[in-house]
Amino acid sequence: MAKDRRDPELDRELADLPPELRWREWMRRIEAVLFASASPVPREDLARIVGQGASVDLLVGGLAADLEGRAFEIARVGGGWMFRTRAAYAPAIRAAADVGDQLLDLSEFDVAVLAAIAYHQPITRDGLKDIFGKEISRDLIGKLHARELIGTGPRAPRRGAPYTFVSTEQFLVAFGLESLRDLPDREQLEDAGVAAEAP
Repeated sequence: MAKDRRDPELDRELADLPPELRWREWMRRIEAVLFASASPVPREDLARIVGQGASVDLLVGGLAADLEGRAFEIARVGGGWMFRTRAAYAPAIRAAADVGDQLLDLSEFDVAVLAAIAYHQPITRDGLKDIFGKEISRDLIGKLHARELIGTGPRAPRRGAPYTFVSTEQFLVAFGLESLRDLPDREQLEDAGVAAEAP
């Protein structure tokens, strides 16, 4: 979202409205901003459109309650909030809508490489090779980079100063994570059969 943009004509306080209508209007403003945004909207940006004493968290919670039973929800991802379709409706969307560019279309190995980057970042291609026991192709790195799931991190502090890779906000959005702290721990992955048990 735009940073430090203030509309001098936006009445944030809405002092002329009764408290219940004021609250409802603030919720609708948040709804409009989330609807219009293609990326998660942080708390600080939402605070610019409501009154000084209003709790953005409570307003978002109220809006989320209003959306119960609807096909979409408010999700906390990447340090902000955004609208997303509930997972139960994914098959219907794929069947009827043109969402080809939005599909990740990642193989199991692609997802494993993404997970390795997320868990071990910043990591070099050599670091990935150590994890997988084989060279990770430049094409795969390019594909993940082009989809903005990974970015370039700091250069590694060793001979040649190779590039490192890190996960991005788009990675968090794509996998519905608020932050990297929401990644499952190793034991959870082993229990789910996604990772081999440690020797």
